Amino acid sequence: MPVKILKEFLDSHNIRYVVISHSRAFTARETATSAHIPGKDLAKTVMVKIDGKMAMAVLPASSKVDFDRLKTSAGSGKAEIADEKEFKDLFPECEVGAMPPFGNLYGMDVFVAKSLTEDEEIAFNAGSHRELVRMAYKDFERLVKPKVMEFSTET
Repeated sequence: MPVKILKEFLDSHNIRYVVISHSRAFTARETATSAHIPGKDLAKTVMVKIDGKMAMAVLPASSKVDFDRLKTSAGSGKAEIADEKEFKDLFPECEVGAMPPFGNLYGMDVFVAKSLTEDEEIAFNAGSHRELVRMAYKDFERLVKPKVMEFSTET
């Protein structure tokens, strides 16, 4: 979902947002630094499998997924990181690793770390390693309807 498609989706729902261009960055920490956003304020999307089903775990860039906590919070038997080859074709319009946290548009669950709900805004990759979108968290929640859980730990 390159920024153009994401912008069209947000515009069709009358959402206010800002697009932030930054130098090319691949890790969440590099992206936060490049965009001058604290790591705790940048949301990263980690592709996971919950009982074999693809899902998105969205958490602060400064955190990591605690898979035991995710499994317990999701009430599942197994939670694991997804291999890139398992999901890269699900997002043909996105650069791998830069998928925005809109799994609902792809028929997949979105799990959000509770700590992100405490901020007024959420910023995330917009489908490329050069652009972010920042918008009100309440608008993100209304559009995506994520499952809010405790599954991340600070790194």
